Amino acid sequence: MFIQAEGMNSEFTIRPVEPVDIPLINNWARSEGFAPGTGDVGIYRQTDRQGIWTGCLGEEPIGCIAGIRYNHAYGFIGLYIVRPDQRGRGYGVKLWKVALDHLHDVSCIGLEAAENRIDDYSNWGFQPASTTTRWQLGVDSLPHQLRSTEGPEELRLIHGDDIPEPKIQSYDADRELNPRPHFLSDWLKHPAGAVTALLDSRDDCHGFARIRPCLLSNEAGWRIGPLLADSPELAQLLIRDLLSARQGLVIIDSPGGNALAAPMLRKLGFTASGRTLRMYRGVMPSRKLDEVYGLACLELG
Repeated sequence: MFIQAEGMNSEFTIRPVEPVDIPLINNWARSEGFAPGTGDVGIYRQTDRQGIWTGCLGEEPIGCIAGIRYNHAYGFIGLYIVRPDQRGRGYGVKLWKVALDHLHDVSCIGLEAAENRIDDYSNWGFQPASTTTRWQLGVDSLPHQLRSTEGPEELRLIHGDDIPEPKIQSYDADRELNPRPHFLSDWLKHPAGAVTALLDSRDDCHGFARIRPCLLSNEAGWRIGPLLADSPELAQLLIRDLLSARQGLVIIDSPGGNALAAPMLRKLGFTASGRTLRMYRGVMPSRKLDEVYGLACLELG
């Protein structure tokens, strides 16, 4: 379905994103400092086939936005980009309205706002909730004594296909704002990167995390997310396990609702490199995310 923008250049259209658009969108996201992970945009598209769009002048893509509907209660807007040479012409507002319209009947819509956009989103009815912090670490600088992957005797680290997905889904649903089974299934099964989980003797989950390659502004690196655990000690163990065989720069986005995340990450040597503001429109979530140490991605919450 194509949407022709009213009251502006008649060549500007908005259409659902196509696979051919994804490399270009990744380059835009990289230039904006979003650090897109390998396969991320394709997973967004799978999560909500109608929820990610490209804005075009003629046949040329110049912008994009995602408005992903998880269910009737929760949606998220992200990946909102207009090419710098086309800004200030109203194209971004048209993309924005398409995403909002797609989520018009969702009880709560979330987004991450850069500092210079907070007032804009407030004018559309979004309210501030908490500060999200981006942390980074050069894996080479991880102290040797923190490289151990030994954990509590009653728990074991499980990797990849050996992880029982239903246990992970249940653990995630009890701690995230809303269940996200389709997204999480694709996220865990994507071949880029790796997944690790902590299970007890009954195969009950006590934490899990995923690492994937990402495109940083000037180099390749790694992103960890989601990162959920019963305690900061277990979250740290998951991080150490994921970094044990990797080199380079790694980033984690931690939610403001978890006061234990920052001390844990600093202990590992992470430093804060940026902040955004989580904002919501509609029914504000009551869950604090206090066992979420790293978000899957800022673009989808």
